[in-house]
Order: sequence, then C-alpha cells, then structure tokens
Amino acid sequence: MFFLAEETEHNPILPIWQEVVVGFVAFGLLLFVLGKYVWPRMEQTFAARVDAIEGGLKRAEIRQTEANQLLERYRQQLAEARTEAARIRDEARADAAGIREEMLTRAREENDRVVAAGRESLAAEREMITRQLRVDLGTLAVDLAGRIVGESLADEARQRGTIERFLAELDRNGGAPVASAGGRR
Repeated sequence: MFFLAEETEHNPILPIWQEVVVGFVAFGLLLFVLGKYVWPRMEQTFAARVDAIEGGLKRAEIRQTEANQLLERYRQQLAEARTEAARIRDEARADAAGIREEMLTRAREENDRVVAAGRESLAAEREMITRQLRVDLGTLAVDLAGRIVGESLADEARQRGTIERFLAELDRNGGAPVASAGGRR
C-alpha cells in the first residue's frame, strides 16, 4: 500500500500527462475550428474592408478627376462668357460711337442748312432794305435837288427818270455820292 500511496501523491511541478494530452487535443481542435471557420471569415471581412477602402479611394479619385474636369470646363465657359461680354461691350461702344458720329454729322448738316437759310434770308432782307433805301434816297435827292434848283420836280415821270439816273450813277461809282446835284452833268 505504500506504493499506492505514492501514486496518489502528486508532484506539483510535473503536470499530469492526461491533462496535457487533453490540453493538446483541445488546443488542436480549437486551432482546427479557428482555421476552418473563423480565420477565413476574418480574411473575407478584412479583404472586404480593404476592398471597400481601396474602392472608396479609387471612386474618390475618379470623382475628384471628374470634379476637376467639370471645374475646368466651367472655368473655360466663364472665360468664354467674359470674352463674349467684352466683345459685346466693344461692339456697343463702337455702335455708340457710330451713332454719336452720325448724330454729329446730321447736326452739322442741319446747322449748315440753317446757317445757309439764314444767310439767304439776310441777303434777301439786305437786298430789300437796299432797294427801299435807294428809293428813299432817290426821293430825298429829288426833293433836295428841287429845292436847290428852285424848280419843282414834282412831275412823276421826271422824278422817276432823275431817280433812276441818280441810282445808276451811284451803281457806277460803287455807292460813292455823286458830285453834281440832281444827276446833271
């Protein structure tokens, strides 16, 4: 019995071999379950995450490229719109200058026409006043000549002839007064 008693006493430093075997079997079974079911599942999850992240980055890069292309296209359209606006402004300025020039030309023509009409009117009035003054001058000259001569020059036909001679002599002399009174030579 002494031998039996020795077997029952266990050394705490040495493990029990049955427990070690059970531990190895359990550990192997755990590794098998983990390797067969868990690790592939985790690899799939990690691969899906990597794919999602990389795909997201690729999609983001594609969208960024598209956004840059749109931005460039909008900038180009904006530049074209600015160019078109500048062209329209220049055309409007040119049209305005043309219209202003045309209006100035018309105003000058109208001014010239009014001045010409005024000059014609002034020349006609001057001619009429000159004729009236000649008639009045002739009448005064005949009256004065009649007083100087002492005879009446009241006869109308005679008076008209004297006035016409006086005026003709004035025209020949360029408007200078005649030396002889009454137009006698």
